[in-house]
Amino acid sequence: MLKYLYQPKCSFLTHKSTHCRQSFATYKLVTASVVLLSVAGCQSSQNTDLLGGTRYQTTTQASDNRSVDKQEVARVRTTLAAQYIRKNELDTAQRQLEKAFAADSRYAPAYDMMGVLLQQEGSRINLQKADQYFKKAITLDPDFVQARNNYGVYLSQMDRYKEAAEQFEIAGATLGYEGRIGALENLGRTYLQLNDNPAAAKAFLRALDGNRSSIIAHIELVDLLLEQQRVQQAQRLYDETLILVQGQGVSPRLMLQGIKLADAQNQISTRQQLAQQLLSAYPLSDEAKQLKNWLNNPEAPWK
Repeated sequence: MLKYLYQPKCSFLTHKSTHCRQSFATYKLVTASVVLLSVAGCQSSQNTDLLGGTRYQTTTQASDNRSVDKQEVARVRTTLAAQYIRKNELDTAQRQLEKAFAADSRYAPAYDMMGVLLQQEGSRINLQKADQYFKKAITLDPDFVQARNNYGVYLSQMDRYKEAAEQFEIAGATLGYEGRIGALENLGRTYLQLNDNPAAAKAFLRALDGNRSSIIAHIELVDLLLEQQRVQQAQRLYDETLILVQGQGVSPRLMLQGIKLADAQNQISTRQQLAQQLLSAYPLSDEAKQLKNWLNNPEAPWK
């Protein structure tokens, strides 16, 4: 799940944006999680609070006291809109944003927030409108990195993966940006959608370099290493992942990865134990279906 990171600068909204989704194959966005997902705005630990702790980093400056007052009104209105979006009160949020535009028609965060709002509403008409609001935010403030991450989430949802990768690359390369690791995770998952595994691995490794606790990067790299039959490296990352998620429960995807690793190393008892756990705990999961298919034809490659 790609992650939204769109909290406006204010002192009373400081929750950490941590939207972590372990399976990217379905590519559901929390809007996928609004999250988060995970765009989640999703950065090593994850939750479903769309209003993440990453603050706006806008360079929009007022030129006089009157402009300062107008910009402050726009900022407050945008902050209120963010709270209403979190509660899914989208009509009220839109009214707040219209007041923000009336106060300061060049306040970039208000345009970014409107893009997020329209994306969350999700109708075809509003999804089309959202594109222009994200573009306007970036045009008004090219250094507004958070808007680039949010626009990347939108572009991914619209299956415009190449364009999304461009936005995530900019956000992921911006040192000092609090959402940088999440942007790199999003970049890696976007490259997976483009079937560019080497580029995806590079993005996830960059995420790990920035934060060794990135669960998303660990999980995705385990699968990429298994595909390359680099079993020992995959096992080390898998063991690290289990430590990171300790106390949170083991997901079906992690269980399936453990089964694959055990099979690759001929650890029959471990493989059988994990298989039983997966089929018992998550019988309707995609991972359980993959396991059943493999059990019926062990010589076939995993799908």
